[in-house]
Formats: sequence, C-alpha cells, structure tokens
Amino acid sequence: MTRIESPCVACCKLDEQDVCQGCYRTLAEIANWNRRTEAEKADILARLPARAEAYRREAEGPTHAITRQAVLAVKEH
Repeated sequence: MTRIESPCVACCKLDEQDVCQGCYRTLAEIANWNRRTEAEKADILARLPARAEAYRREAEGPTHAITRQAVLAVKEH
C-alpha cells in the first residue's frame, strides 16, 4: 500500500468539539496520525468529506488554535 500523507492544509483551528476546521480531523486523529496504520489513515480520510460537509452546513462557531499542550494531552503512548 502507498504511504498516505497527512491531509493537513496548515490552517489549524479547532472548534468546540476539537475538530480542525482546516482538515476536519479530530485533535486525537491529528496527534496520533503518525502512529496509525495505512489502513487506519485511509479510514480517517474516507470519513473527512462527510465530516466537512456536515460542518459546512452548521453555523460557524468559536474556534481556537491547536496548542502543543492540547496535542500532548490526547497523544497515545
């Protein structure tokens, strides 16, 4: 299987549910991306279009920047 690259678009802002408004991954998915298998990454990527569409339909809410502390808090060991 080909190596799956991160879908990051360098527009990192988390909403109230800790979903990035740039790539639509959750904070846990972002923090643990490099620990995922290629199959797990493919599964995450497959869910992103529907997640993005759902967020576009909702009213825009407050967002906050991703911090190193937040990433470390959800990172799997």
